[in-house]
Amino acid sequence: MTEVAAQKTHVVVVGGGYAGTLAANHLRQRPDIDITLVNPRPVFVERIRLHQLIADTGAATADYATLLGDGIRLVVDAVDRIEATARRVLLSSGAELDYDYLIYAVGSTGATPPAVPGFADFAYAVADLESAQRLRYALADLPLAAPVTVVGGGLTGIETAAELAERGREVTLVCGAGLGPSLSRRGRRSVARRLRGSGVNVLESATVTEVRWDAVVLGDGAVLPSAATIWTAGFAVPDLAARSGLSTDALGRLLTDETLTSVDNPYIVAAGDAAAPSGQPLRMSCQAAGPLGAQAANTVLSRIAGAAPAVLNQAFVGQCISLGRTYGTVQLARTDDTPVNLALGGRTAASIKEAICKGTLWAIRREAAKPGSYRWLKGGRRPAQAPAAVALR
Repeated sequence: MTEVAAQKTHVVVVGGGYAGTLAANHLRQRPDIDITLVNPRPVFVERIRLHQLIADTGAATADYATLLGDGIRLVVDAVDRIEATARRVLLSSGAELDYDYLIYAVGSTGATPPAVPGFADFAYAVADLESAQRLRYALADLPLAAPVTVVGGGLTGIETAAELAERGREVTLVCGAGLGPSLSRRGRRSVARRLRGSGVNVLESATVTEVRWDAVVLGDGAVLPSAATIWTAGFAVPDLAARSGLSTDALGRLLTDETLTSVDNPYIVAAGDAAAPSGQPLRMSCQAAGPLGAQAANTVLSRIAGAAPAVLNQAFVGQCISLGRTYGTVQLARTDDTPVNLALGGRTAASIKEAICKGTLWAIRREAAKPGSYRWLKGGRRPAQAPAAVALR
């Protein structure tokens, strides 16, 4: 009598960033799972190095062949819609993929400011690979003395301004909500000292109300010459969940319970920047993305095994900011991501940041070679009262 081979569980991972790639590798702990990773680009993007790409101080991509474990199928395409009831995704190419479980890890991108004249025509972004490449080409055509304006005083704006200034650019950093609002007083002081030393003109509590081809207009009416204006103020998420009729928060992140399972559908699990567990998302960062990817994969593995998934459990340690290639700031934090008034600045901090950047890819590659080896810091999140996810059916 011929034995019929058991049908494998098919898991589709949408998004091949830090969370999605880690999740795909983590799923390989079970040999009876077919894993498909869908990503619009054929290469992995190191978003934490995009400011280096634009300044021509480093690359920001890696080959998926070096990151994904054996047996993971990579589909280079975009997902137009998730048909949750049918458990199917529709791709931009016209193809369709059926799934048993889906991990939603679409990440984030730069926010589009409302009603800023000239933004769409003249501003550059650094939140994704294509935008960073366009900016790199634009900067290559400008003399070093040409003024550059970076809008946004968060970590992306700080790192971008510092990287360009270290290369000899004339940089103005416009900080609408102040410099480094996520940092402590000492952290901001460390960052401000280095920016001043690099020649960055920091404008705190200033806003940009118009972007022109050769200037920006500030909220007080002042006109600031700007040969290239780089917008780093705020992040957004793709609208795939909303377009697919799934429940999201105000920003568009997929609403989940504390096991990262969609509140609408038990076969969809979220990870990374586009997840909003209990409506209380973690800070958008690769520090959060990797652990979220592993935990999303664990939820799927538990459901396949017929076990109850564990609730979200991860902690933060701080924030690392590169301020050029030779200086950095490490802002320490409580496990709940609240900054403490303690920061380390200088060459040692720069070395720590570089080690973390390298270590992030190392961890993904190690998980590819040894599924289940990934570890993360726990104990920082207090489980909230979440909307109950629907039961398996």
